[in-house]
Formats: sequence, structure tokens, C-alpha cells
Amino acid sequence: MEKEIAGFGASGRNGGWCSALFPWSTTLLAKEFGIEKAKALRMAMIESVDQIGKLTKELGIDCDYQKAGTYTLIRSAAQNQKAIAAIEEARQFGVDGLTLLDAKNSPLATISQGAVFDPACASIHPAKLVRGLAVAFEKLGGTLFETTQVFDFKPGSVRTSQGDFTGEFIVDALEGYRSTLPGKKRESLPLYSLMIVTEPIPSEVLDGLGIKPGATFADFRNLIIYGQRTKDNRIAFGGRGAPYHFGSRVRNSYDRVPAIHAHLERELKDLFPELARYRITDRWGGALGVSRDWMASVKLDPVTKIAQAGGYVGDGVGTSHLAGKILADLILSRDTPETSLCLVNHSSPKWEVEPLRFIAARGAMVAARLADKLESFTGRKSFISRIIGWLTGK
Repeated sequence: MEKEIAGFGASGRNGGWCSALFPWSTTLLAKEFGIEKAKALRMAMIESVDQIGKLTKELGIDCDYQKAGTYTLIRSAAQNQKAIAAIEEARQFGVDGLTLLDAKNSPLATISQGAVFDPACASIHPAKLVRGLAVAFEKLGGTLFETTQVFDFKPGSVRTSQGDFTGEFIVDALEGYRSTLPGKKRESLPLYSLMIVTEPIPSEVLDGLGIKPGATFADFRNLIIYGQRTKDNRIAFGGRGAPYHFGSRVRNSYDRVPAIHAHLERELKDLFPELARYRITDRWGGALGVSRDWMASVKLDPVTKIAQAGGYVGDGVGTSHLAGKILADLILSRDTPETSLCLVNHSSPKWEVEPLRFIAARGAMVAARLADKLESFTGRKSFISRIIGWLTGK
């Protein structure tokens, strides 16, 4: 059941990173669940990237899947410290592939000292992927009820704008929209991320900048940015910074914040000044789902038979694929390696009541901006950055 059309939410409007990234760092996972559990989840996420490519090929879904890896740029001394830590963490947990590149072998961003390259990432067109999956779902015998708003659900039944539906199992995959249902406002915080995309850019320009076909890129700043070179040679670019709205409100009008879109345009031009002469053709945004401890989870209550998956933050393409596999196994009572992963049946605490939730969410945005300014000035990872990392599982 979908209020609009399949893909209207984050699944259809994200940055198109099919990555092995997970909301919690592997180091924190190891502290909380043990080294072997942390390794198992990291490997499962890496495998998900290739599994999605294989699945889309088998189902005939043309979603512009290109596995060209991701480049996390190093643009300050503080970011270099974070890059070295990322390489060391990968080595510590036996993850192959992460490479520290010098500036000439990385995308040629301004003041770049190099990048960390991670091969476990593919770029996709998110709307093509989710619409293709919807078609495949129906071909397999599923029924998709679009333009059907869910008002509430309880064990065995769902109340919607099209009447009541009954079923043995109910899966809550509401993610950033969970707070719109009664009694759910404190379960998941809707965090907005906004995006822009350029007109098609000549291949020789992007090649000259070291942005390879299908590559994704970011840097090590605290207020996250992300980009990709699309199949038709555009740069799709996004980032955080849009405000949290009191009471965990979610509205279509929040998808467009002119000041944030203008900020993203400036940031893209700051990274690659050569792109300034190319038009921004589209601007959009959407809500992500964030749990209080920033940990993704998949769970099934054996008594109520209500399942839930979410808390992906900005890593939903790969994580939702893994979550879907786990949900299928849990519902069918299959004991598999995936059902023993540490995100299974994890319970996150609830968010604080308002206005504490509002103060915390708005304060975190201000802190991230301040941390970036301090690190740019001092050349060292700031104490604010460490606090943000502790709060967000990094």
C-alpha cells in the first residue's frame, strides 16, 4: 500500500548510491555486537552491491547500474586524518579494496589532496530501479495498491483510504514517513536531504575532471554531500542542511528549500569550478528515516506478526535490499546467515518529546556546520566532530 506511487518517497528520489555504507561504523558495531558480528554485517553489505546488479539484470530492470566505486575526497588536513582512519578500519576488519589515492588519481576537485577509493559502490537511477521492482513484483503475482493512504494498522489489519485490508503479516516499511501515523512520531525522525542535477555535460569535460562514468563522490566533511556521474553525463549532487520541522512533520513543500538548493549549487561549483557554466535543470528533496541511535534494524514480532524495517538514514539502497531478504526469511521462518546479523531485532530508543527533539535536530545541523569551519581553520578533527560521530554511530 502506497499513498502516492511506488518510489514517491526516498526510494525514488535518493542520490543513486548503491553502496556498502551502513549508518553505524564497523568499529562501533564491533563494540556493541562483537567483532565477528560487525564483520558479518560489513560483508553482507558489500555483497548486496553485487546482488542488486545481478538481480536487476535477471529481472530486466534498466536502472543505469554502473559499478565504478566511490571516491571520498580529502580536502583538508582534518579530512586526511579521517581518511587514514577509514583505511585503518577497513584493514582491521579484513575489508579489501579501500585504497588511498593521491590527488592526480582522484577526481580533480579544488584543494583536493587525494581520495579514499572504495570499489563497493555502484551508481543507479533510483526511480528506474524502484519502478522496475514494482513491475517485477506484479509480474510475480503481487498486488500493488498505489494512491492508497494508510491511516493506521494493528495486528492482522490495515486501515486505508481504500478500506480495510487484512493479512497474516504486516510489514511497516514507512521509513521517513513513519511519524505521520498515530503514536509513531518518536519512533523515526524525518531528516530531509535535498538534491540538484545539471544538464548533460560533455564526456571530455567530466573525464578531464577525473569523474569516471558511473562514479560517485563525496568528501569527509561533517555536513554530508554526495554526487554521481549519471549514465547521461549529468552530475546529480545532494547534501544535508535542510531544517528539521517541529513535531516530525512531513510535507511536500519541505522538499524544496531555495536557500539549501542554492547552497548545494555553490558547493558543487566550489568542488568543480569548471561545472559552473552548466545549468542546474532540476531541484528536489525528500525525507529519510533516522532512528534515535542511528542504527538500522529489521524485526518481526512473532506474536503480533508485525514486521518493521528501516532507519537506513542515507544508505537505503543497499541496506533496504538486505533488509528485504531478511524480512522474507523471518516471515517464512527460515534460519539463514542473514537472520543472525546484528541489525535483526535491534530495538532503538524513542526520540525525545518536543521541543527537545526539535532542539537536538536543529542543534546537530548547526554543530556540523561549525565543526566543518573549525576543521578547515585548524586542520584538525574538531571535538564537535567527535561528538557528532558519537551521536550518529560513526
